[in-house]
Amino acid sequence: QMGVVSERIDGLRVTDERTMEVVEMVLAGKVNSEIVALMCHAGARAVGLSGKDDSFIRAEKVLRMKTKAGRECDPGRVGRVIEVRTDVVTQLMHGGFVPVIAPVAVDADGQSLNVNADTVAGAVAAAMKADKLLLMTDIDGVRTADGAIASSITAAAVRALIDGGVITGGMIPKVESALDALATGVAKVHVVDGRVRHAALLEVFTDTGVGTEILA
Repeated sequence: QMGVVSERIDGLRVTDERTMEVVEMVLAGKVNSEIVALMCHAGARAVGLSGKDDSFIRAEKVLRMKTKAGRECDPGRVGRVIEVRTDVVTQLMHGGFVPVIAPVAVDADGQSLNVNADTVAGAVAAAMKADKLLLMTDIDGVRTADGAIASSITAAAVRALIDGGVITGGMIPKVESALDALATGVAKVHVVDGRVRHAALLEVFTDTGVGTEILA
């Protein structure tokens, strides 16, 4: 509607200054407030945040990215998380609130950076020393080389799938965030299809689940 064309490189959005304005307006504004409203209507006490609040998600600009064709390019205002300061999230949780975090980070100069949402989720889970990270997305789970959904898989096996070219594109930042979270103390990561009714409950409370469980 605003005439901004979306461009992605291996799952990360290329973000110029104008796109960054729209990303922040939509993710930290419209989408975040809609999620908060829905959660409050369902009985939760939800509060919307972005990484700019209290500067709690610090990031640095990704200077160069390599395309599938091997060409390097500048992805614009795309960030890499370097620090998560958990004070504001911890205080909200202790007060009985559910933090709803938009994946907009801040650099050392106070400028906004667009960060992949799965990457932010993994970084926050790791910083909070969470027992479990659940990534709700629009895919069935992690597929193995034969195309089957893995009900349970180790981090080492996931790394092998990346190195072997089985996991590509937008799945890479999802599983990379899972691997990073596992490496920093998160016990389990689940990747589930959020379009499936009760997906989170079915994944966590049944033997085989409906997505993929990734273990350290």
